[in-house]
Amino acid sequence: MKRLTSFVLIFGFWSTVGLAQPAQNLTQAIRYIKLASTLRAVDKSDESISLLKRALPAVRTTNFYWEAVTNESLGLSYSDLRDTATALQYLERARSQYLKLKYVASAWGVNEIVRNLSNKNLYAGIQIGTSTIKLAILKTRYETDFYEKDIKTTVDIANPGVTFVADASSTYKPEQDALRICLDSVQRYNIPNGRIFIVLSNDVREELAKNPASQRKLYDQLSRVLPNSNLKIDTSLTASREAELFTIGAIPRKVWPTTSALDIGGNSTLGGYFDQATPMGAKTFHGINVPVGINSLVAQIDGKRALNLDAFKREAQRVVKSVADAELLKRVNPESKGLQQRRTVGIGGDLVWALISYLHPEKAGVTAVAITPDDVERFKKLALSDYRELTKPDLSGIANPTIRAQAEQDISTVQNLLNEKQIVVGALWLESIMKVYSTASTPRRFVFVRNADVGWVTGKFLETINYEYESTIAKGSLYTR
Repeated sequence: MKRLTSFVLIFGFWSTVGLAQPAQNLTQAIRYIKLASTLRAVDKSDESISLLKRALPAVRTTNFYWEAVTNESLGLSYSDLRDTATALQYLERARSQYLKLKYVASAWGVNEIVRNLSNKNLYAGIQIGTSTIKLAILKTRYETDFYEKDIKTTVDIANPGVTFVADASSTYKPEQDALRICLDSVQRYNIPNGRIFIVLSNDVREELAKNPASQRKLYDQLSRVLPNSNLKIDTSLTASREAELFTIGAIPRKVWPTTSALDIGGNSTLGGYFDQATPMGAKTFHGINVPVGINSLVAQIDGKRALNLDAFKREAQRVVKSVADAELLKRVNPESKGLQQRRTVGIGGDLVWALISYLHPEKAGVTAVAITPDDVERFKKLALSDYRELTKPDLSGIANPTIRAQAEQDISTVQNLLNEKQIVVGALWLESIMKVYSTASTPRRFVFVRNADVGWVTGKFLETINYEYESTIAKGSLYTR
């Protein structure tokens, strides 16, 4: 009843002050502007626009600040009505006026609204791996003096063809088709070329380096799919650079002081951490590069013998332990001061995604999921003794239909990404990693980061946009790109 009375009073005021006429002076205009703000808050944007237009002539001739406020409010009201073109006209005018007044915070806030409405905060990343091509459409959000990612959609094309074998006779048509699918998805978002990043993984680069002719042919054939010459494929990624970009893309910058990153890939296990730095300060990356991954372990165990599953499982337990002792211990030093300060490990990779999808399908909508030693032990036990039970989790307890559908999709995807031998090896490798990282004095908390599988290509875009933003702000300008 009180709310109804308040509205009666507001609209009574509206009718008695002659709002059909333009404001007669600044005081009356300000009253119109304030009432317009209230009306917009109760979804009366049409009425808000009418009031603001009646206030505009008075403020335009008397007060530059209130003219900027009126233009901003008109832009926001038109945005409510989804009239983006008109909204941008008023908001850009307000942004310019705030800058002239040197009201930097107001100008910055309006600028972020303009970037959002004009889709200047949409980016696309395509990463080409040895057996998958992944696409992420990302929306930036400004958080604590830097931009973070908000993934709108991902496309994961598993096994587009045989892996990138160094064979100059290969036509690479499956890879061309997969890249074309990704680019078609990007075009639907009208993302400019300057905000599209296409990156060839270090694994692919190293494999193709064995045969330069094959390398040139792959790049030539993939480049033919690109719609114009302004789009390029970055082929310069090294293992250390991939680890750095993965950390930028997978781990939110606000938790860098407490969190390191780790990506379990097909032929390598990469990660590291950043020293804490101010937004404009220099940052130092400490990388971890273990040249061992799921596929390389399977190849080492199986070789050319094509072991049956029982023999493979026995051999896998021996080989993984031997490799872990030889490769992990000398590259991961849990006693280092930097790593000790980071008690959380943000972990990604198809193997960890499979663990979460199979053991915790109810968490399909959760961005960060803790992984306990018990989870890894159960995952390993089922991989070794009952693979069918592991890969067919019961979804009947998931009441939310959206979460259940996402869980079904996740399970289907990881089943296409990883076979039984890869799961067996991956479970053993993950167990070894957790044991090396955690000691009695410094136990580690492992957290699966969803969408970390596109970490290094999103890291490239985040690094680019934050560098551009910080450089622009340092010059006293607004970031409008």
